[in-house]
Amino acid sequence: MQINFVQTNKRLFNYIPKERKLNNTMNYIGTYRTSLLDGLGWRTVLFVAGCDHHCKGCQNKHSWDPTAGKLFDEAAKERLFAAVAKDEVDGLTLSGGDPLFESNRAEVTQLCKEFKERFPKKNIWLYTGYLFEEVKDLEVMQYVDVVVDGPFILEQRDTTIPFRGSPNQRIINVKTGKELNV
Repeated sequence: MQINFVQTNKRLFNYIPKERKLNNTMNYIGTYRTSLLDGLGWRTVLFVAGCDHHCKGCQNKHSWDPTAGKLFDEAAKERLFAAVAKDEVDGLTLSGGDPLFESNRAEVTQLCKEFKERFPKKNIWLYTGYLFEEVKDLEVMQYVDVVVDGPFILEQRDTTIPFRGSPNQRIINVKTGKELNV
């Protein structure tokens, strides 16, 4: 399979060409094996396909279509886990699209559950356009450590704040429900 490379935020992004989505399973756009920009510490990042927020100025518009990218199959999961298994990697970040897009929820929940079983000392950050209050009772939240919530608002864009694009987006410790001062 040929992989195209797209420069995004001065990081090399593995972009996967569009593939038809089958059986209501999750597709993904690409991964970063390591990133310092998508949560605290060294992160492995999975960008899932599917988002219905359609934020004006979104940097990942190509991820809105749930059929974009490639099927997130067992082989893709094992490659992701191999990347995150490295000692220098602190955890997994789920981004997109939106990991909590309706058709992604079951698979993201299963992925997070398996991640925590295999890597109990590593953490999970999840980016979503939903507000924490709207998703805090979803099963997936049992496994997620930090949520970055809320839609990106172009008119409030601020490149000086860490780990988010606009100040309405909050970084929340899921276990306490409190906003982190990062």
